[in-house]
Amino acid sequence: MAMTNGTTSPNSTDNCMLPYENDRLPLLVVYSIVFIVGLPANMVTVYLTFLQVCRKNVLGIYLLSLSVCDLMYLGTLPLWTIYISWNHTWELGSLACKVTGYIFFNNMYISIFLLCCVSVDRYVAVVYPMESRVLRKMKRAVIVTAVIVAVVALGHMPVFTMTEGDTEARQEKRCFEPGQNTLTVTGFNYARFVIGFFIPLCILLVTNHAVLIKVEESEGLRSEQKIKVRYLAVAVILFFLVCFTPYHVILLLRAISYHFPSWGCEFDSTVYTPYTISLGLSTINSAMNPVLYVLASDNVRKDIRRSLTSLLSGSLFRTHLSDRNHSLRNSSGARS
Repeated sequence: MAMTNGTTSPNSTDNCMLPYENDRLPLLVVYSIVFIVGLPANMVTVYLTFLQVCRKNVLGIYLLSLSVCDLMYLGTLPLWTIYISWNHTWELGSLACKVTGYIFFNNMYISIFLLCCVSVDRYVAVVYPMESRVLRKMKRAVIVTAVIVAVVALGHMPVFTMTEGDTEARQEKRCFEPGQNTLTVTGFNYARFVIGFFIPLCILLVTNHAVLIKVEESEGLRSEQKIKVRYLAVAVILFFLVCFTPYHVILLLRAISYHFPSWGCEFDSTVYTPYTISLGLSTINSAMNPVLYVLASDNVRKDIRRSLTSLLSGSLFRTHLSDRNHSLRNSSGARS
């Protein structure tokens, strides 16, 4: 990314011939599949996680926020698809380019931090079951989610000052293509790699490993329950690595390239196609979140079966009211 301020590195892509055609087909395929799968999956997930929130399920706060975040990003995929199909030419104006880019980068890092919240919440519930009654509170989950959204949103405000979003200021209307590697952008990319990728990866590894150890030591769980927890933990790490590692590794390489001006256009041309495809891979996360975290829950699977049955019988609304009244009666009984 290029910004309007900072010291510019000689290895700038402004005068480089980048292979824009190479990524067209794979990106169009990835974006189309993610949109077709992710849109209905996240819409269903929003409803199901809303039911969990109504039942005072702390995990539901993070999952609902994650699904809403994914839906916002999925709404921008048609615009990116048009951009790619028009040979990386943005005809919708600079403001639309900046807003779309802002939503994309916010979604990526809000999703990453919310995934960490989900893993930490599971870790506390499994490893510290007694203390979790005090630590896992609805209000606390709402505050944590709000802080994450606010910090990430403020952190990406510089998107609106980046020259790569000014599509009308250049002859070639590119929208957030790799541009001048400035000192400011280099520092920004280092921060994104460490804070937005490396630290969250460590959190996921530590918490899921601790959950696995605790579950394996438990004598009260059946073997099939342990297998499900094991597969879910492995799937979480695997999909995180697949979706976010390629992009952040290339991001780190681009930051390092600032210190080696001799790499020049050859480096930029070499990493361009892997860079754009890695961006496409990061979108797969939006389609996989519902599968990993919602369908793995016994309560949510029961909600799916009840919802399908209710839809067939035309009583979906009555079922929701019944569930909510049942939850209120239970909470009233617990207080008395």
